[in-house]
Amino acid sequence: MREYSVPVLVDVPASANCADTVFTRGEQEPDAVVISRGDGGAWVPVTAAAFRDQVAGVAKGLIDAGVRPGDRVALMSRTRYEWTVADYAIWAAGGVGVPIYETSSADQVNWIVSDSGATAVIVETEAHEKVVTRAVAGLPDKPSIWCVDGGAFSRLTAGGADVPEETLKERRTSRSGRDLATIIYTSGTTGRPKGCRLTHDNLLFTARNVATGPLEALFEQDDRAALLFLPLAHSFARLIQVVLVETGTVLAHTPNMKNVAPDLAAFRPTFLLGVPRVFEKVYNAAEQKAAAGGGLKSAIFHRAVATAIAWSKAESSGGAGAGLRLRRALYDRLVYAKLRAATGGRLTAAVSGGSALGERLGHFFRGAGIEVFEGWGLTETSAPSTVNIPGANKIGTVGKPFPGVTIGVAGDGEVLVKGRHVFDGYWNNDEATAEAVDADGWFHTGDVGELDSDGYLRITGRKKELIVTAAGKNVAPGPLEDRIRAHPLVSQAMVVGDDRPYVAALVTLDPEALGQWKNANGRQGASLAELASDPAVVAAVQSAVDEANTLVSKAEQVKKFVILDTDFTEESGHLTPSLKVKRNLVVRDFGKDIDNLYAVDTRA
Repeated sequence: MREYSVPVLVDVPASANCADTVFTRGEQEPDAVVISRGDGGAWVPVTAAAFRDQVAGVAKGLIDAGVRPGDRVALMSRTRYEWTVADYAIWAAGGVGVPIYETSSADQVNWIVSDSGATAVIVETEAHEKVVTRAVAGLPDKPSIWCVDGGAFSRLTAGGADVPEETLKERRTSRSGRDLATIIYTSGTTGRPKGCRLTHDNLLFTARNVATGPLEALFEQDDRAALLFLPLAHSFARLIQVVLVETGTVLAHTPNMKNVAPDLAAFRPTFLLGVPRVFEKVYNAAEQKAAAGGGLKSAIFHRAVATAIAWSKAESSGGAGAGLRLRRALYDRLVYAKLRAATGGRLTAAVSGGSALGERLGHFFRGAGIEVFEGWGLTETSAPSTVNIPGANKIGTVGKPFPGVTIGVAGDGEVLVKGRHVFDGYWNNDEATAEAVDADGWFHTGDVGELDSDGYLRITGRKKELIVTAAGKNVAPGPLEDRIRAHPLVSQAMVVGDDRPYVAALVTLDPEALGQWKNANGRQGASLAELASDPAVVAAVQSAVDEANTLVSKAEQVKKFVILDTDFTEESGHLTPSLKVKRNLVVRDFGKDIDNLYAVDTRA
């Protein structure tokens, strides 16, 4: 087995817990701004002392309400300031946070609350309260429900006013690294979600070694600030939240994804966390805006793209020549500066995870002055296990292991992981834990990948998602899907072909991109069903498929595709909250469309 390790950089004390920094910084740097709250279009600074006091007030209220050390407290909300307050208050009270996606159904809420044994649930809105009330109606031990928009924080703070400071300190300091910090339920592309037990040490070891090691440069500048808009119910955003609190980076939240663009411009972050779909949309929006401006603007944009990619590739192999540097300087004034201005003008770096960004976009953004560092990991590994770093960003890979992590690649290509960041097992599921972690301590990720000679990891697919055609050809759908999805008109793509004569794909269209396309092509009144069979749209998707097919051998290429007249969304049940396609449900619901792709087989 091929292995690569990076030595530990920060040895977190066994006594440390996630709430410590909030209280120590509140005492040592009381006037330091640590959070910026969005309030009616303005950004209101929150000092370390004010944040500590609000966390302490809610924590005392939870203690007064009966939350005991080790009790699970569920949290159902969008990404907002109150989530962070509640998260740290639960830890300060000695509790265990159990995040729930705010889009979850009553059945999903019922499973998480009942399986975790949550004694209380903090919800954001009255609508969430109704969902949770319905979800827990049949449980023998109903949890308390606290609604943030209904004044929960004020009531909790008032109720805990008589709880002595000594009691809060005793609760907070009773938790150590080995104690459970959170149970994060996997998104569940198949079957019931499993609860991942993550300890305080898991989270702190990861956060401190990432922030002090590979990504240290991002957190060194005095005016560092980050905007969070991914769901804090997901391990990726949750870990970044811990990193930001640990480093004293000013944290802001965007509860509504539709507000990301104006919030970027107004808040002006220096650092951003995203998933590939976010960066794809930024690029596609810029491309469509250029196309709408006419032939000259479109031509300038595409020359700027080519220049950015060429400059980035040259930087990876010795540096750009004089001519390329001059062209980049020209397009920086014409194109790149406008792109950076749209993000507030201070953003120079971002971290992307969740799936593959793709080399083309990675090179484009670096060439345009916003370097995207891809990382990789799973909920079971406290989110990241590898990440690219400033000054050594190998685009197309997910980077090297962060300090304290060992990556192995087994004989069948499966990626294995060791380190203090690996979870404590699945909640109430010892059988699944035994299947995931072997006798030698290796966590079997289920991802397939390659380690190069420098220790950089490249993920090539998922073991369970490998397609085996009728001819016995193994096909990894991920790279094909990522490349097809990168097209501006495409929302989702799912490659099929198990036990079939050839590889095919289901494709859905992006409603936002279609609006601009219809205006530009005189098709304003066309329905989604009409556009799915429109020759111009079909030709555009064919070009995306052709581009994807250049990545693979002839036997692995997509031979046919169908454009569906609907999209895969979280609301439709076909995407997880972290935007992964639930393949089994797509196959179930679109089985006829798949069968039709093979109804007349003229391809030998």
